[in-house]
Amino acid sequence: MTDAVTDTTIVTRFAPSPTGFLHIGGARTALFNWLYARGRGGKFLLRIEDTDRARSTPEATEAIYDGLTWLGLDWDGDAISQFARVDQHRAAAEKMLETGGAYRCYATQEEIAAARDAAKAEGRPPRFDSPWRDKDPADWPDAPYTVRLKAPREGEIIVEDEVQGRVSFAATQIDDLIMLRSDGTPTYMLAVVVDDHEMGVTHVIRGDDHLTNAARQICIYNAMGWPIPSFAHIPLIHGPDGAKLSKRHGALGAEAYRDMGYLPEAMRNYLVRLGWAHGDDELFSDAEMQKWFDLPQVGKSAARFDFKKLENLNGQHMRVADDAALTKAALALLQVQDGTVVSDAKQAMLTEAMGGLKERAKTLLDLLNSAHYILADRPFTPDEKATKLLSDDAKVLLSRLTSHLRNVSAWSSELLEEAVRAFAEAEDLKLGEVAQPMRAALTGRATSPGVFDVLFTLGREESLARLQDQSH
Repeated sequence: MTDAVTDTTIVTRFAPSPTGFLHIGGARTALFNWLYARGRGGKFLLRIEDTDRARSTPEATEAIYDGLTWLGLDWDGDAISQFARVDQHRAAAEKMLETGGAYRCYATQEEIAAARDAAKAEGRPPRFDSPWRDKDPADWPDAPYTVRLKAPREGEIIVEDEVQGRVSFAATQIDDLIMLRSDGTPTYMLAVVVDDHEMGVTHVIRGDDHLTNAARQICIYNAMGWPIPSFAHIPLIHGPDGAKLSKRHGALGAEAYRDMGYLPEAMRNYLVRLGWAHGDDELFSDAEMQKWFDLPQVGKSAARFDFKKLENLNGQHMRVADDAALTKAALALLQVQDGTVVSDAKQAMLTEAMGGLKERAKTLLDLLNSAHYILADRPFTPDEKATKLLSDDAKVLLSRLTSHLRNVSAWSSELLEEAVRAFAEAEDLKLGEVAQPMRAALTGRATSPGVFDVLFTLGREESLARLQDQSH
């Protein structure tokens, strides 16, 4: 076997098929590749495996770009189209024909099916042993053929895997796989090896459903005389119930998590913890992840996706986020949702209030919901619960309160609280009997951040105007 790559420049790649969105399993694979390369001063490349022309779509390719960009997983250079490299794939197959690492197979589909059925009936592995494997090229007829790899017939193929350990496959398990179809198009197995080699990939980090493929691909590397990259096959992600991850568990596109109000930095943090650990640490910065992430620390068993843990982690990231950056993220989501563009004055108001808002929010949607009172334009219609609090008597009370608040000397949370408490005492009412209708008038909701903070955030002019709107 050829020795593994020892070049000092680390090169990883993410190679999705553009047949749908960037799902969460693919996002984690991309993240692991990105972290491994970035943490070692290497390169992270993107290859779009679009050779399946019937299923590959430009829209899916754009969804992959958008998903990676939102997640903050930047790649080096231009994305590479596998389909555009068909000539290089064919050239590799032709070279193997010349060196004896491959052969032309003229067997028909019917002959192959019959041979497999016979092997199965005799209790043998349903491997097709082509009668053309050892034919002299001089005897090759002028007829349609495929190009097959001449796989080893004896011994073992060893995959030295940085996650799974040493995995051996008996040569009898590996058949002479087709590398060029009869129409001359390359197969996935050949294209992957040629592309990885010519892109200089040193570490192939991918799902463990590709582990068997690694053994087959090693045979191609050996046939070409190319160095074998390091392999790391990471376990798949399951749902909380241990079943294969599905849409009901969270197997959604990256954009769906964006639309649910998750921060990309929280998604990176959560995804890295799906299968990898650094002691008992939970909250990571990008710098820490890049510094600490390593393949031997990736577990061999399937990780379990848990929305509650994701929400909790997202909330932690929100609490330590810069207020202005969080405002920008929240308003970007609002614009994606319904095209709402917020004025500079309201942006400033939202940033001012962010310290209190983010303490109680787990997602940007929570944040926007709590900040509704800032973003709403007056006059607004209170919701059903708030309307019940705004009875005729309450509106008369608000009218007197509005007059009382006009006399507050300085518009601060402390002085406003003093003024409202004094007003409630003078009216022989409990504080809540004043605060509840006041909250309803100011926010249009029955619940909100602290009502005195709301008054302060909205400012004197806006607060008094909103109270006046709901007064008699």
